[in-house]
Amino acid sequence: MTALVLGAAAGGGFPQWNCRCPVCALAWDGDPRVQPRTQASIAVSVDGQRWLLCNASPDLRAQILANAALQPKAPLRHSPIAAVLLTGAEIDQCSGLLTLRERQTFLLYATVATHSAVLDNPMFSVLHQDDVLRRVVSPGESFAPLGDMAVEIFTVPGKMPLYLEGKNPQIEESAVNIGVEIESGGKRLIFIPGAAALTPSIRERLSRADAVLFDGTLFTDDEMIMTGTGTKTGMRMGHMPIDGENGSLAALSPLAARRIFIHINNTNPVLIEGSPERRRVEDAGFEIAYDGMEIEL
Repeated sequence: MTALVLGAAAGGGFPQWNCRCPVCALAWDGDPRVQPRTQASIAVSVDGQRWLLCNASPDLRAQILANAALQPKAPLRHSPIAAVLLTGAEIDQCSGLLTLRERQTFLLYATVATHSAVLDNPMFSVLHQDDVLRRVVSPGESFAPLGDMAVEIFTVPGKMPLYLEGKNPQIEESAVNIGVEIESGGKRLIFIPGAAALTPSIRERLSRADAVLFDGTLFTDDEMIMTGTGTKTGMRMGHMPIDGENGSLAALSPLAARRIFIHINNTNPVLIEGSPERRRVEDAGFEIAYDGMEIEL
């Protein structure tokens, strides 16, 4: 099984189009210590011919251009993208579906809640139902989107998409925010791009994994407040920080699996090679995802 990191950044990408925070400023100024990243998505295949996308980011066309494995191979119309699985209905998780609107057949997997959020927007009607075959999946259900690949989704503490959350969003475990476990040949890959907390059941699931791609949005919970780029904590946005007693670095350290942070916000100093934060993460045995990263299992 092969997983390609199509994009490693959080919503807005890195550098963010309108941002000159200390980290983005390095990217705009061409500092070699930072590497631009598109918005978070991975592609997984067991044969290198047909691929499952986990999320369809707004940067999907650029990601296809950057990854030969996803480019058309046969005339006249063809795509190796055989299926798409959405972990939620946030803009950076689903808007890339509009890139796939040229009457190409593929399977679209999502929970009832995510399908409803997408289908309620008439813009997505360009994904003609004769071509984009919608499949509802439920937490705990195993399904096989591509050949010798078993996929199971599971609920992860999080919140509703930003455009649906209202004034007082609840951070809870529900089908609006899911993680993905993919198994093939006895190897397990887990993808959790957004998590407000780790429950005992998620910890148990992670203990069986060979590789984990986990939410690395912010280094500290108050990062956006301290940098003047926002007014919300990471937890308020549905993302546990990397650092701190209750952070993901401490929570994931006992795992034997390969541990990779993905969905990294543009303000996060782990994006800077050699930074104290980056060294701390790497010294603990973690990796920072980058566009084009390949994970072989």
